[in-house]
Amino acid sequence: MSDTPPQNPDYDTMTRDIAEVPAVEVIVTVAVNLMSAAAVKLGLTEEGDEHKDLDEARKLVTALAGLLDASATEISSFHAAPLRDGLKSLQLAFREASLVPDEPGQGPGEKYTGPVYG
Repeated sequence: MSDTPPQNPDYDTMTRDIAEVPAVEVIVTVAVNLMSAAAVKLGLTEEGDEHKDLDEARKLVTALAGLLDASATEISSFHAAPLRDGLKSLQLAFREASLVPDEPGQGPGEKYTGPVYG
């Protein structure tokens, strides 16, 4: 019998692990993952335009804005402020990357944040 842990933990183990994580940490982790994915789709990584896809970026930025809007009262300003700053940066990067920029208030996530200006 091996002392090596199993490669795929069972459902009970995963449930127990997630049960120990505070909700704020889950929300922040999801937000950071959305931000990272949006940055890649906006071509803001080292690979640049290799993975650029503005349609995908729009979806991710909108999802991030919705998550932050819905969780604003649930997470402290300590967590929310840098996430909102990151969201605004992504929204501005999207506007810059677009050949035909959206009207103010029509960009990704702006239905949640209001118009974003540089």
